[in-house]
Amino acid sequence: MAQFDMSVDKLHAYRPDLPVPEDLTAFWQGSVAEAREHDIAVRTERVDNRLRLVDTYDLTYAGWGGEPIKAWLSVPAGTVGPLPTVVQYIGYSGGRGFPFNATLYAQAGYAHITMDTRGQSYSNGGWDVTPDATPGGDNHAPGQLTRGITDPHTYYFRRAYIDAFRALEAAAALEQCDASRMIALGGSQGGGLTIAAAGLAGLHGIQLAGAAPDVPFLCDFPRATTLVNSLPYGEIVRYLAGFRDRVDQVFRTLSYFDGAILGRWASAPTLFSVGLMDQTCPPSTCFAAYNWWGNDTVSDKRVEIYPFNEHIGGGDHQRQVLLDWVRERLG
Repeated sequence: MAQFDMSVDKLHAYRPDLPVPEDLTAFWQGSVAEAREHDIAVRTERVDNRLRLVDTYDLTYAGWGGEPIKAWLSVPAGTVGPLPTVVQYIGYSGGRGFPFNATLYAQAGYAHITMDTRGQSYSNGGWDVTPDATPGGDNHAPGQLTRGITDPHTYYFRRAYIDAFRALEAAAALEQCDASRMIALGGSQGGGLTIAAAGLAGLHGIQLAGAAPDVPFLCDFPRATTLVNSLPYGEIVRYLAGFRDRVDQVFRTLSYFDGAILGRWASAPTLFSVGLMDQTCPPSTCFAAYNWWGNDTVSDKRVEIYPFNEHIGGGDHQRQVLLDWVRERLG
């Protein structure tokens, strides 16, 4: 696939005038308050990860509706005190997988939390996974992207975004983690969850040391769904091809979950990455979130651009960039 989106100079200037719901702040403040009615209920149990230099714990905490969310907590072997912490979110269809997979940042000396994504994990399996126990509402296309999409209160990503935000609160409750030095990061859907978690953190006065969304999903829905019809945005396209009378209703729901809107609340330094040949998360949609990040209040921001890469973006090159960036901010 050749480069198909805007030129780089236009990408840097692209700030779409997206419709912002008048009750957006109240909706998310109310959602967080409702989640906080349940104790965070953090539990950890050491597991055998088959590794000598990293200790891994099966972490459980209360997400949306008080439902138990699974995660891995990995730390350098023998760690007893609080460490600077990386909270990682996973791409669409994936989950936390096996405990020996989620250790990169523990190997670098940090506490590393990898959140399982409710109702997913089907692309990589792994240990005990997190179901999505809450009913999703109306009919939906295959996948999670249209589940409950007729109302923001029933939409799947309301639950997933709250789970991601509560992962930060769970980290703050762990003796292995230093809540004053915490970075959120992830790629694709994990990038979208990173933006949502960082935005909700900013809305609620929680200062992160950084947030790093790679090739982020869940941004600028109006452009994404009309520029490409590849999956997973194609799930919305297929849904609306059948439910022709629900276009306005669906895009109103999506406006509550758009990373190019929620990221405006973020206050953390940020590092984005974009692949200019990415048909899964088109470059302009990623730049929409990047350019609106912090609503012009965050100066410590940069984007890594990979001109000849699709959705993999920078791959291991970007992971090396991230390791350096995390070290600069966490030590």
